[in-house]
Amino acid sequence: MSRGFVKEEDQESTPMVPPRADLPNGITNYVTAFGLQALLDEREQLQIEKDNLSFTNEQERRIAVNFLQAKLQLLSERIASAKVVDLNKQPLDEIRFGAHITLCINDQQKPERYQIVGVDEANISLHKIGFTAPIAKLLINKKIGEKTVLKLGTKNRTFKVLAISYNQE
Repeated sequence: MSRGFVKEEDQESTPMVPPRADLPNGITNYVTAFGLQALLDEREQLQIEKDNLSFTNEQERRIAVNFLQAKLQLLSERIASAKVVDLNKQPLDEIRFGAHITLCINDQQKPERYQIVGVDEANISLHKIGFTAPIAKLLINKKIGEKTVLKLGTKNRTFKVLAISYNQE
């Protein structure tokens, strides 16, 4: 039946699902073991939420189920493409995926510590930088004592590597 013969209030809009963190086409979806577990936990929570939906209005329930199903689909695709990096096999003297890095930024007195992680794990407030971020790309393969410069418009930020570790957190 054509939508022209359906009452407007009977038409369901397709729920807008926010996209997951950007992972450029052709880039491997590297994750830490912690990151993969976080994705699995998120999937479990979404499934519980979906299973426990309660609406008196059937249309609202269908929209909510469709929304959660779409989120689960995106998440399942991300999990299926995940490639866990064994941090124990990373070179201890070089920055690679999963590294915890202590940096001196622009000669600040207090060093800062960051970790290079998967795109879904990235959270700057937790000092976790996605491996596709410009600063992560500049830091990869650097060693203790080396410096790199990130150009930010008319300003430059200098990062000096003070320490590298691959402890599991």
